[in-house]
Parts: sequence; C-alpha cells; structure tokens
Amino acid sequence: MKTPIADFLSRYAEGEAIRFHMPGHKGKGDTGCEKYDITEVFGADVLYSCEGIIKESEEYAKELFKTGATYYSTEGSTLAIKAMLKLATDKDREKGVTPLVLAGRNAHKSFVLACALIGIDVEWIYPKEKSHISVCAITASDVDTALSTLLRLPSAVYVTSPDYLGNIADIRGISEVCLRHGVPLIVDNAHGAYLGFTSPVMHPIALGAAMCADSAHKTLPALTGAAYLHISRDYPEYIGGAKSALSIFASTSPSYLILRSLDICNARTSGEYPESLARVIEEVGILKEKIRELGLTILSTEPLKITLAPNSFGYTGEEIADILRKGGIECEFSDYEYTVLMISPNNTSAELSCLYRVLSEIKARVPITREHLSLSPSVRVLSMREAIFAPREVVDVECAIGRICATPTVSCPPAIPIAVSGEVITEDAVSIFKKYGISTVEVVK
Repeated sequence: MKTPIADFLSRYAEGEAIRFHMPGHKGKGDTGCEKYDITEVFGADVLYSCEGIIKESEEYAKELFKTGATYYSTEGSTLAIKAMLKLATDKDREKGVTPLVLAGRNAHKSFVLACALIGIDVEWIYPKEKSHISVCAITASDVDTALSTLLRLPSAVYVTSPDYLGNIADIRGISEVCLRHGVPLIVDNAHGAYLGFTSPVMHPIALGAAMCADSAHKTLPALTGAAYLHISRDYPEYIGGAKSALSIFASTSPSYLILRSLDICNARTSGEYPESLARVIEEVGILKEKIRELGLTILSTEPLKITLAPNSFGYTGEEIADILRKGGIECEFSDYEYTVLMISPNNTSAELSCLYRVLSEIKARVPITREHLSLSPSVRVLSMREAIFAPREVVDVECAIGRICATPTVSCPPAIPIAVSGEVITEDAVSIFKKYGISTVEVVK
C-alpha cells in the first residue's frame, strides 16, 4: 500500500526550501520530528477539503477497512464522535425536532460534551447488574425493548464497544435490531481499531454499524491523536456531509505528524499485520490461561486486553499496578477493582513472559470483599446543553447530593461521567466520586 502523505513529507524534509511558513521551528529542533511537521504548504493538501495526497491516503484506508468512506482525525476519536453525532441527527434537526439518541450509560465524556454542543437529548440504557462505571452490558434485546417503548424513535443508537475493561457488545445483534427499527447504530470503537484485522473480523462496520470512531493510536501502530471516522457502504447518505461535519469541530491546524502516522499505519496494517496480530492474540490467550492457573481472576474480554480482577486474590487493582511497576511494567489503568493491560503486536514474547514472571511471584492473601458501585438512573431536570452552559459553582462532594450536575465529572481514565450534566446528583454518584478520589464537583449555581 502506498504512503502518499509520508512520501511527500520525506521529499519536503529532504529538500532545500527555506521555510517562510508555519510552524515557527522551521523544520529545525531537538525532537527529531520537526522536519516532518508542516502546515498546508503547496502540495500538502488540506485535510477537510482534500483533493490530493490526503484524499489518496484516505482512499487506501477505506479499502483497508472495507468501508463506504474513511476519514482522518488528528484529534482522536473525540472529533470523530462529534462528527458522527452531527451526521446522525441532521435529519431531525432539519425537521425542527430536538434530536434524541439512545445510548449505553458507559459513554465517554466526549459523547456527553458533544451532545451538549450539538443540542442532543439522550435516553440512557443502564446496566442491569452493578459492576463498574466502564461497563454497560447492552444486549440486542435491551435495545429492542428500549426502541419499542420510547415515545419516539431516536436519531441513532450509540454503543461503546469495546469498553475500557475490554467487554465487547453484540454489535451484529444490536445492528440487526436497529435496522429493523429503521435507526442507525453508531459505535465508539476507540479501543477496537485492530478488530478490523482479526479472523473472523470483529470490526463494527463489518458487523452492521452505520458509523464508528476508531482511535488508531490506542491499538494500532500510530501516534497519539490518530483516529479514523468510518462510514458503512450501507449508509451513503452520511458520506457527503462527513468532511463538513468534521471541519465544524476540528482545528484548522491539523498535525501532519499525525497524518503521516496514519498514512504509515495503513501500510503497516495492510501487509503482514493480520498474521502478526493472530500470533500475539494466540500468545495472549495462552498467557491468560497461565495467569488464571495462578489463581488470579481475569475477565473474559477482547483478545488484546488482560483485565485482572485481583480482589479475590487479596489485592486491589492499584496494588497490582504498583507491583507491576516495581517489576518494570506499566499498566493502562488501575482502580480498586481492576488492573487493565493493553497488548499489541509490538509487544514481544519476552515482554509477555516478563509480565507472567512478575505476576507469578505475587502471593495470595485473604480475599477482599466490597460491594460493586455502578452508575444508577438519576432525574434529569435540565438538558445537557442547558446545564453545561449555565452559571456554575464548585462544591464539596459531601454537599453535592440533590444539586444539578453542571460539568460531567470523571476520573480519567476511564473518563466515564459519574454524574451527567443536567441530572440531579445522587448518593450513589457521591459514593463513586469518593471511590475515585474526587473531592469537588461543578454544579449549576
């Protein structure tokens, strides 16, 4: 697969042009990447009205992911999520109707802020069982029931899959339900870009989603901030307005370092990557079984996540993370209940062996028992938009019960809003605030 962006940047970097253009480093500096860091000079194309090398590269990405269209974001999945929500709700807005989206309650903060910015109402699907703020096990039946009981059909159904702990929703089943009701399914697939290269393919677009956002940097060989917006071939009505939707929310100064990274990522994943991915998935599967044999509990998750639940082994997730850190290993996330490790084909067999060695040296202790805290339904008294743009004040969490949440309060990671803007803050929410060490919240004044 060709790399038109990377090739152009190499030619420009090796040329002798005197840079009387942005950025101010003029291609010189100590990081080593300055020579590739340019603005939209002649021949470099323009990201959101591209006709040259960027368009060519995005066409390669479309072929790679087998979509109707694929577009680049240098501002992560956050930008792609905003664009998806705008595209999905434009029809209702044209009719003068306030758009409504049905969403799993474990949506990322970026979803809440996008809904507030665009002016979207949200009907939440809450988890049936208390588990973790990152988890909302939505089934096709749950979506079917919700769509059948809502007073009006939403503009879209929004699902986060995989979630932060690695749980994958039944995207095929949910997409079939959505199709039957005539509602598009859009997916926050930020943690699952690599699922387009598994066997069988588990990518949301292949399973019937209308649109999805992939954070390339999370699981593919790409720089932080690199992301894709994918649109299905079955939903061509969204393709025409996609560039405009992205440009509304995007910076006018996209990073060419990230664009170069996406371009090279396409080439790397089009070659032997599926074989490399299959090998590491097999290795991780074997490693998971060996860890279970040690007595440690591992959640059944996506192939490239190892999510330890060490309370039954006598440890908190933070304690396991500290032990790993002392062994030279840094995890992705840890809290009281879980330790999350993310793997890619760029992790070596030796690194996986090191992980097992460190874990095998941990001695079991008396199990920890503690009630799971999860997100519970709350009363909405203002729209997200009204609450976020209202005058606000900061209060101690102890004084927040009964107040209206202004800014969505999160622990980052996993950046799941514990209280949603416009809703009354409950005792359950305050308990979760305390669990994550959050001492103050912003409420409507």
